[in-house]
Amino acid sequence: METNYLTDIMLPLSLAIIMLGMGLSLVPFDFKRVILNPRAASIGIFNQIIILPVVGFLLLLIFRIRTPELAVGVMILAACPGGPTSNLISHISRGDTALSITLTAISSFITVITIPLIVNLALSFFMQQGEYIPLPVFKTIIALTLITLVPVSIGMIIRAKATKFADNMNKPVKIVSGILLFLIIFAAIMNNREIFVSSFRDVGPITLLLNMIMLFIGYLSASILRLKTAQSITISVESGIQNGTLGITIASTLLHNDIMAISPAIYSLIMFMTAGFIVTWANTGIKRLEAAGLKNKL
Repeated sequence: METNYLTDIMLPLSLAIIMLGMGLSLVPFDFKRVILNPRAASIGIFNQIIILPVVGFLLLLIFRIRTPELAVGVMILAACPGGPTSNLISHISRGDTALSITLTAISSFITVITIPLIVNLALSFFMQQGEYIPLPVFKTIIALTLITLVPVSIGMIIRAKATKFADNMNKPVKIVSGILLFLIIFAAIMNNREIFVSSFRDVGPITLLLNMIMLFIGYLSASILRLKTAQSITISVESGIQNGTLGITIASTLLHNDIMAISPAIYSLIMFMTAGFIVTWANTGIKRLEAAGLKNKL
């Protein structure tokens, strides 16, 4: 597989298909939900846009990764919004699926602006002058809009014009999205298989901690605001489960640096493992609440 073919065509196309699938499940009311439920939406967005990059940066300062490209890759991942995967995990964890979709949609719009800013700051901090080319902010915003927001909007239009068709396509598109996600991660690993093992030793602990810390912060912050259990689960998932596909695409396609793509790829592998624990914990805990007659608190 030629690297240019992968990064210039397949990665953006695959991400666009994934985002189209997300759009098929969205309706305009999902955005109004922020006004109707401001506490839940605000804390979820704040965790994703502000807290996540800060935690990622602090972990990098503590662990001091030897390869600067891998450090930048972690920050690329930390700058990304949640993705369709977080919606699925939230759903099977008995979270508030509608809230999950809302947070993912809104954060996807906001991060089109914040991603180039955070990534450029990471490039200037972790890499030496002359070793990198900064992301052109306007060009990056346009590129991210084309491969994320435009497909989401098309999906929403299809749903509005042909709801039954969108419902019928929802499951097949999710299956295709899952396959594409696996292939993207696999390709990112194979393109750098020589350094993947050593990179995993460096990046694995950081991405695992980033994932676990944000899951904890998400649930804790929601609990402090006295949100329902289902909402707390969703905010935890949305805070800790990021769009690794977008991170790989930014690194490989916009920055043309496959080494930077390793960090989001490793994170994506770890994310699926922790997701299994989330689903088990959430379902077990909620069943106990139901058995105790506390279902109304969900």
